[in-house]
Amino acid sequence: MNGQNRKDIVPGIEVDIVLKTDQRTGKLTSGIVRDILTNSSTHPHGIKVRLSDGQVGRVKSIKSK
Repeated sequence: MNGQNRKDIVPGIEVDIVLKTDQRTGKLTSGIVRDILTNSSTHPHGIKVRLSDGQVGRVKSIKSK
């Protein structure tokens, strides 16, 4: 599942995100969603979230629901 729809993402699920600093390389970072930062229902580059460890990035895939 991709991370472009806000309705698919809820706090507590495990996701892969791309950090702002890793956008050129596409390196993924895994973590648990703490906060959803994007207000719109969809975003073409992925919904922006804050992970439980404080890192912020755009969701590229959802690991568990």
